[in-house]
Amino acid sequence: MSDDSFHPVFFELHSGLPREGPGDDESTLRALSMCTELPDRPDILDVGCGPGMQTLALLGATNGTMTAVDYYQQFLDQLAENAHAVGIGERLRIVRADMNDLPFKPHSFDLIWSEGAAYIMGISEAFTKWREFLRPRGYIVVTEVSWLVDDVPDEVYHLFHDQYPGVTDIAGNVSRIEACGYEIVDHFTLPAESWWTHYQTPLEAKFPALREKYADDPAALAVVEEAANEHRICRQYPGTYGYEFYIARAT
Repeated sequence: MSDDSFHPVFFELHSGLPREGPGDDESTLRALSMCTELPDRPDILDVGCGPGMQTLALLGATNGTMTAVDYYQQFLDQLAENAHAVGIGERLRIVRADMNDLPFKPHSFDLIWSEGAAYIMGISEAFTKWREFLRPRGYIVVTEVSWLVDDVPDEVYHLFHDQYPGVTDIAGNVSRIEACGYEIVDHFTLPAESWWTHYQTPLEAKFPALREKYADDPAALAVVEEAANEHRICRQYPGTYGYEFYIARAT
């Protein structure tokens, strides 16, 4: 993987967003509260942290240390700036790395967190590979796109299946996680507003200027229109799919 794997317009679209996917601090803290047997000062790893809104929420809610990992330096720089601005950077370590090849010693963390990023590996692969970094009976918490209805509209199905063939329903993801040697502590669906406040609404605001800027550049314009199409489908088919928080513990 290289920084050229995304069209540069992707970073114009996504730079400065509060989050790189659906989520909110209230849901992050709700999931954290379900990890009831963490030590007083847990070591936490956030994989695919993006600009790190959830990273800072976790850091503020615990007395532990955070290690935040992403491959894209643009997001890590944004996280570092935000952490400095709120004065809690002393317990934060920022690492640029590929989630498939994490540079940590075995049994380094009490909790591994990943909001909206585990799909890059596939949820089974992520839960399998990341386990070596967990301490005994450690937790892994992820959000994963999941079907919420049995009869998924064709347009929704093809949008997600073309990008992520592994997408399935909540029961399917629970089964995958359990098959990797974890017990499900709990799970819940992100509320609808989690898609909009910190992600889709600020993303939508960028479409007009970028359409005008790249009107004569078909490749760049295609990146903008792909994001706009996802935005339209999200608005048109509420409740058919969502991000599910899965809170799991190694057995």
